[in-house]
Order: sequence, then C-alpha cells, then structure tokens
Amino acid sequence: MKQEIILVNEKDKEIGTEEKIKVHKQGKLHRAFSIFVFNFKGELLLQQRVKAKYHSGGLWSNTCCSHPKPNESLDKAVHRRLKEEMGFDCELKEVFSFIYQEKLDNELIEHEFLHVFIGNFDDKIILNKEEAMDYKWVNIKNIKRDLKENPKKYTCWFKIAFEKITTI
Repeated sequence: MKQEIILVNEKDKEIGTEEKIKVHKQGKLHRAFSIFVFNFKGELLLQQRVKAKYHSGGLWSNTCCSHPKPNESLDKAVHRRLKEEMGFDCELKEVFSFIYQEKLDNELIEHEFLHVFIGNFDDKIILNKEEAMDYKWVNIKNIKRDLKENPKKYTCWFKIAFEKITTI
C-alpha cells in the first residue's frame, strides 16, 4: 500500500502530497514529527527501529516518529502514531520545529520540516513489533555519552533533535 505524505515549503505551508518512498528518493521537503516521552525519573524512552524499515532499520531513535497523513492534523497524527507504535498515549506538547536534510542508507534523502513533541508517561508499553524491535528507558547523561561513543547506532534526526531538546 502506497502511503501519501504532505509536502511543505520552508514555512511549513502545505504545497501538495506525494508517495512517501518517492519523496524520500527525491529529497523533497515534507512534514514530519518526532515524539520524546520521559518517565517521572527523567529517563527518555528510546525505540529500536525494526530492521525491515525502508530506512534506518535497526537504529535507536526517539520514542516515536512519523508523518501526518494528508488532511490529518499534527495533533491527531502524534497521538495516533504513539498508540500504533508504542501502545500508549499521553499528553504531548510541541516544543520546537526545524528543517534538516540528510542522506540516508539505500540512496534515500530525509528532508523534513520536523515538529518535536514531548510528553510524560510511566506505565506499561505495548510495543508494536512491526514498528520497533525493542525499547528502553535511558537517562540523559547515558544517552549523551553513547551518542559520542556510538553515533552510528542512532537515527540522524534523533541526534539533531536530542541536542536541541536537552538545551531547552
């Protein structure tokens, strides 16, 4: 099933839709989001992407990330995907957004207008094994150290957003 995602300009104004893989092959700017969920000890919930993902398979990343569907609000999309990937929902707040562009494995290009959300949760996680192969709660200091020692274990957008999120 081909999935359409939302193309945007540098001001996040919608300019159309296109098939997701085609967008990533051509490096077109599109709307996306990343969710960072912390527990009440201040640890961040990381997920390890399934190896079968179309890019960045097997890498560790933030709690959840995806694209809103055409005609779907960001607010609906973040709650939908958090439930689909991690099996829970929580209150989420957008804290910042930014544009980045990175070449990925298998000749794809990630060019996103990325909206970053944070939330708190301290209950049961029901991992969707089609989306993520593992998860773990990690304190910020340990993530910072591992990012320096093992940067290739993490997704490109996570590294950028994590640096920004730890300075707010």
